[in-house]
Amino acid sequence: MRRSIQSRRDTLLTSPRHAVYWTPEPGHPLWAAGCAWLGRDPSAPALHEGGPPPGRAAPWRYGLHATLKPPMHLAPGRELAGLCTELQRLAEATPRFALQPLGVATLGRFVALRPPCTPPRLQALADACVTRLDPWRAPLAPGELERRAAGLSEERRALLQRWGYPHVLQAWRFHLTLSDSIADAAARQSWLAAARQHFADALAAPLEMASISLFEEPAPGEPFRLRQRFALRQVS
Repeated sequence: MRRSIQSRRDTLLTSPRHAVYWTPEPGHPLWAAGCAWLGRDPSAPALHEGGPPPGRAAPWRYGLHATLKPPMHLAPGRELAGLCTELQRLAEATPRFALQPLGVATLGRFVALRPPCTPPRLQALADACVTRLDPWRAPLAPGELERRAAGLSEERRALLQRWGYPHVLQAWRFHLTLSDSIADAAARQSWLAAARQHFADALAAPLEMASISLFEEPAPGEPFRLRQRFALRQVS
């Protein structure tokens, strides 16, 4: 019995993970600028042979994105086709809407693209992705749960326990990460200046929440790839 349980856990941990992200539309200048900054286009997985640029290993692996439903293994008995069907329904039920202009800022020790605040429609979409798609999420293994809970507040521990991730719902912040953690404050300022120069023209173009994207991590540690975009409902 123990061997059978361990076998199921091993299978789960080596299976693909899936996440739901927001990404700029393919023709938007922010998509081109972000992919150039990170050194890869997650919709063209063959084009990341060179590896990440310095200081961008984590965002390079995940691809340019803002998280809506964090990476998850599929629950036993659930199939990717069902997740895609539910994503299609969610997208078709959500009208497109304009996004606030993003700016280059810090988020803790990271450099990221962030809006000045999170409008209600954006929060509602993120919350719907977390809650409606949760039946497809496999629970975290006890050891993984304990590891991730270390150092979290009680509120974030509760979110981790219930939803598999601590930074969701009321603890969620819309952002697109541009760097690894930068401990030195002066170095962060240099990164901010470089990113502001790089993204200046792209951030001047209006942004829209026009689709949500399904990303896949084929195997542990591999770069995430963009599998499919789901268009939100066109407003007439």
